[in-house]
Amino acid sequence: MTSSVPAGPLIIGHRGAPGYRPEHTRSSYELAFALGADAVEPDIVATRDGILVLRHENEISGTTDVASHPEFADRRTTKNIDGSELTGWFTEDFTWAELSTLRSRERIPQLRPASASFDGSAGILRLIDLLPIIDEASETQGRQLGLVAEIKHATHFENVGLPLDDLVTSALSSTSWANGAGLVVESFEKSVLAKMHARGLTARYIYLLEKKGRPFDEVALRGTQASKYADVITDVGLDALSAGENGFAVDGISVDKAMLFQGAPGGQTNDLVARAHRRGLDVFTWTLRPENKFLTKHFRTGGEPSEFGEWELEFDRILATGVDGVFCDHPDLGVAARQARRELGG
Repeated sequence: MTSSVPAGPLIIGHRGAPGYRPEHTRSSYELAFALGADAVEPDIVATRDGILVLRHENEISGTTDVASHPEFADRRTTKNIDGSELTGWFTEDFTWAELSTLRSRERIPQLRPASASFDGSAGILRLIDLLPIIDEASETQGRQLGLVAEIKHATHFENVGLPLDDLVTSALSSTSWANGAGLVVESFEKSVLAKMHARGLTARYIYLLEKKGRPFDEVALRGTQASKYADVITDVGLDALSAGENGFAVDGISVDKAMLFQGAPGGQTNDLVARAHRRGLDVFTWTLRPENKFLTKHFRTGGEPSEFGEWELEFDRILATGVDGVFCDHPDLGVAARQARRELGG
C-alpha cells in the first residue's frame, strides 16, 4: 500500500460527507472515501462510561432522535459548555449502551433535505467503529487514507472526570494508528494536544483557530487575560507557535476560511498561509461548502440559501493560497476543485 500524498491540498471529509448523508454516520464516512476524500474528520466526545463516540458536540438533540425517547426525558438539562449555556441532552450523561439505542439525523434539514431523507437509518458510531472503515477503504484504494481526529471540549470533559487525552491515546495505542501514519490530531485547545504528545501518541498536531474568541483552556486558567485566537495569526503569534513551549510545538494551524479573506479586498485572500509556511507550519482551513448560506459573501448568488452559489470560484481562491488541507462537506467538489487547479498549472 502506498503512503504517497496527492499533489495539492488534502481533501478531508468533514464529518464524512454530510452534504449527502447525516454527519458522523457509517454511510457518510464510506461515501466520503468513495467520492475521493484523502482523510475524514470525526469529532470525538465521551460517554459517562468513557466510550469515545463521534458527534459534532456533546449536546446531541440536533443530530439524534434523543428527544423522542421518553425513557431519556429526565436527562434533558442545562449546562455551561466552554462559557455558553446549552440546554439539551449530553453524551457524558449516557452510557454507551444507552446511546447505542439512538438514531442519527441530519443537523440542518432545511438546507439539506436530501440528506435528511436518511434520518433514522443509522445509529451512533464509536471511534473504534470508524477505524476499520478507514482501513478497509485504504485497502480497497491501495493508498493510506487519513484520520483527522478533533478533540472536542477537552477542558469540560476533564472537569467531569473524562480526560480525552487519556481516553483517545489509550484507544489508538492498541491499533495500527499508533504508528502515526495518516493520523492528525486537532483541537481548539492547545493544552490537550500537548498532553497527548506527552503521552507518546505519534501524530501531526494541528491547532484549530476560530475567527473570534479565546481558547477555553486558557480562559479556564487566565480568565480575561487569556490570549485571543486572533493573536495567534500575527507574526509574533506564529513565531511563538512554531517555537513551541515546554518541549511541544504544533505542526500547523487550521483556520476558519474567513481568516484567509480578512483584510483583503473583493473576495481576495491574504498572506496568512504564506506567513505560516515560512515558519514551517502547515495550514488547513474549514469548511468548504457550496451552498449560498455558507459561501463568503462575494461568491453568493441571488438564489435560496440552500442553492449552490459560485462555489468553484471560492474553492479555487482558497486552494490558490497553497493551503495544505481543506475540510469539505461534499468531498467530490473538493476533489473537482483540486483537479481544476492542477489543470490550470496551479
